[in-house]
Amino acid sequence: MKSPVLTDLELFLVEAPGTENTPPVRTVIFHLISDLGAEGWGEAHLAWRATELAARREMLLNILAGRSAFDLEELSDLSSLKPAALRCAVEMACWDLIGRFLGQPLCRLLGGEYRHYIPLAVRLPADSSHLAQTALELLHQGFHSQILTSSGNPELDSEAIRLITELTHGRISLRLDGGGQFDWDTARHLCELLEDLGLECLIDPLSEYDLAQAALLARQTELKIAAWRSVNSATDVIGILKTGGTRALVIELPRTGGILPARYAAVVARAGGLEVSLASGPTLGISAAAMLHLAAANPVFTGCCECGYFSVRDDVLTQPLERSQGLARVPIEPGLGVVVDRNKLESLQIA
Repeated sequence: MKSPVLTDLELFLVEAPGTENTPPVRTVIFHLISDLGAEGWGEAHLAWRATELAARREMLLNILAGRSAFDLEELSDLSSLKPAALRCAVEMACWDLIGRFLGQPLCRLLGGEYRHYIPLAVRLPADSSHLAQTALELLHQGFHSQILTSSGNPELDSEAIRLITELTHGRISLRLDGGGQFDWDTARHLCELLEDLGLECLIDPLSEYDLAQAALLARQTELKIAAWRSVNSATDVIGILKTGGTRALVIELPRTGGILPARYAAVVARAGGLEVSLASGPTLGISAAAMLHLAAANPVFTGCCECGYFSVRDDVLTQPLERSQGLARVPIEPGLGVVVDRNKLESLQIA
């Protein structure tokens, strides 16, 4: 079988409105085309301007044209494909192209359909004045795993968690995302306040992430400390395992540089006994589908996955991703399983 060779690339800078509690979502859509007619789509949050897309396309096409879409490891190793989010979008589009070319959904190429539905964790609105009531409403929608973004004040955080737990009668698994806002002493104080509140885990409490300091904090509390923003590769995971303490990881595809790097990091983490989940920020559907396929194919992802797609008012898909009772259905059509609507794409495009 002849391998599809990359011949053309389209770039679209698009923006979609957020919800009442979220800002608009701006993202770059990648469309790769091969000589055999197969195509693939990718997505990334990149600080690009519309006026520079033509030059960016020319630069990328000089790198990609003539290469096989199957040469994923070679593409991900190119120093010219930086930052990591750019590598992720190119790799994502290649995977989509490969799946469409072979007539198989991506999850089957990554290990199979281990699960058809992905349990979701939903993030509570940061500016809500009725957090506990919002948490209860989300629980009634089937979201048993929820994430609270830290206010930056340990006392306010602990009180919010207490109120949420009381109103929901402890029926949700609650994570607190520290957002890297605290120095070591304040983070230790926060842990003391939270230890008896039944929190699932505390994510990224320290403002200056140092493996030794993070491990020391984790050893001085009964709370489960999780790392997210410092997980950029399997090498980072090895460092976390060596120092110990951290017991859970959140992995995000754009941070690692793609589906394969994220998978490598997750496998290393799980082999070291860490709990692993995936996260995706606000997206117009393409990168969310990629995350769902990775989660579907790998039993190493034991935690609920955060998916920001469901907090966006619009997308670029002909059919939206399906969600019901806190579960997202993995689209099992070829490639990423989603079809991009060119009319919607062009209507959201920033000129």
